[in-house]
Amino acid sequence: MTQKQHPIGSGFTAASTADDVLDGVDLSGRDVVVTGGHVGLGLETTRALSGAGASVTVGSRDPERAAAAVAGIERVRVERLDLLDPESIDAFAARYLDSGRPLHVLLNNAGIMGGPLVRDERGYESQFATNHLGHFQLTLALLPALRAARGARVVNLTSGGHRLSDIRWDDPHFATGYEPMLGYGQSKTANVLFAVELDRRWAADGIRGYAVHPGVIVGTELGPSRPEDGQAVTGDQLRAMGLVDDDGLPIIDPERGQKTVWQGIATSVFAATSPLLADIGGVYLKDNDVSPLDTPREINFGTERYIPADVVPHAVDPESARRLWELSERLLRA
Repeated sequence: MTQKQHPIGSGFTAASTADDVLDGVDLSGRDVVVTGGHVGLGLETTRALSGAGASVTVGSRDPERAAAAVAGIERVRVERLDLLDPESIDAFAARYLDSGRPLHVLLNNAGIMGGPLVRDERGYESQFATNHLGHFQLTLALLPALRAARGARVVNLTSGGHRLSDIRWDDPHFATGYEPMLGYGQSKTANVLFAVELDRRWAADGIRGYAVHPGVIVGTELGPSRPEDGQAVTGDQLRAMGLVDDDGLPIIDPERGQKTVWQGIATSVFAATSPLLADIGGVYLKDNDVSPLDTPREINFGTERYIPADVVPHAVDPESARRLWELSERLLRA
């Protein structure tokens, strides 16, 4: 696995945009699902893929809000999808399979970050349950449509925040010791490990898996699952990290990972569409290329002015990837 994690020389950079990545790409006749494809990075990803000719299904907890957000974007439909509700996930997948459409790209984009400890009805910690387990259940349920595409990609939106925590194998749902960013870090590690094991299991069926770090994009509404729980990172922390100026406006510096939204979605689009990845899968991508493997170090999140985002070994370990898949299956059966 570590041999996979080296840049391939894509020709793109941290400053490249989705338009750059999609130049010359025709997605006519391709079907795509984007979870949370009506807000933040998800909305612009929907817009970009539709603009290249794809038909996009947006999964949202609030279909009315989602429909208003995507109004005017061609070839987009909205379906209800609550990643914390197993019945909602199964119903979404059943409707998609009943349509008879293949699924060329599943973009597991939706996510939450930070906030107080919240559990779903099963008692599962909400960041792990939303960011990983809900997408795991959805992906497995959509497997027949992915196979029917005869060449499909599953793209998991992760984060350099995976460096904050490995999987808490003995306590993934924080019976003790909950810290919001540890919960987030665990869920983002899970996104990467899921892509690694999916690719190992399904590549023979023509289904490849990728995990994508988009960069740091201020103002995407990424935060806790409940609005009343406030921001995951405060304005003072954003200023201390050099992410916003004194007026609260984003500071754009792609080489430091600080991107515009259109730069931020570029790596997701690259993972979903680039022919350069035709024979590569099970990797963590950043800046429109395969990330090099990095050495872990402690991160003082909220104060550091540079947050490293290259992948670290615990997130691409093949044994951990298999172990997480098996744990996730057990959690879905419980």
